[in-house]
Amino acid sequence: MGVTADRRTVGHPGVGRVLVVIPTYNEADNVDRIVARVREAAPAVDVLVADDNSPDGTGAIADGLAGADPQVHVLHRPGKEGLGAAYLAGFAWARQRGYDAVVEMDADGSHAPEDLPALLDAARGADMVIGSRWTRGARVLNWPLRRLLLSRAGNLYARLALGVPVSDATGGYRVYRAAALDAIDLASVRSQGYAFQVELSRLAHRAGVRMVEVPITFAEREHGDSKMSPLIVAEALWRITTWGLRDRRAAARRPDALARWP
Repeated sequence: MGVTADRRTVGHPGVGRVLVVIPTYNEADNVDRIVARVREAAPAVDVLVADDNSPDGTGAIADGLAGADPQVHVLHRPGKEGLGAAYLAGFAWARQRGYDAVVEMDADGSHAPEDLPALLDAARGADMVIGSRWTRGARVLNWPLRRLLLSRAGNLYARLALGVPVSDATGGYRVYRAAALDAIDLASVRSQGYAFQVELSRLAHRAGVRMVEVPITFAEREHGDSKMSPLIVAEALWRITTWGLRDRRAAARRPDALARWP
């Protein structure tokens, strides 16, 4: 994985220095695999493992990876605080160090690092890129029908309720350029899981961030336990409904409030 200092400084052509943030909690079976795949697929990017004090030793494994590769870093967090909090901490870490773009990526392998170059290429002409499971050309592998229907229905509901013009508002494989992170009111974000991704999609849309979707291949995890739960789904449903009602009240008071409604 020998990458010259010049290449690291330049980062991805047309985008700049890129940091891939990978939140982890009990991902000891996956963290070394996913980091190796990222470094192979996109050698010019850096990786930040944001570990929530995993009791299975994920953080120690990540430390070993960082010790062997100067482009791998570890953010040790005090405990399990949720996906959204981990990403917000990763965003702050990246901005403090002058990265030009930040990537969200799951640790379980469901987000193929091999798709990352295509997402970064798309970021040359957009401020936010969503790796979409539901746009033309995408593939979803090894998901049961129940999960397929739940994701499809959730994304349709989010689009109708919030007017966000994307097919996969809940998708968690994303690129944010610095301009997008500056435009989004990150300090106001409180949600987690599916709801976190939907909230950032909504805030980005309302802030006029240039968003595009790129088809990806999404696969169910092979190792470890899924973090999906009925509570995460319920939170997303409740928050989307609340945001939708709030937006409609705002539109009634000020007709131009949702001028970007598709």
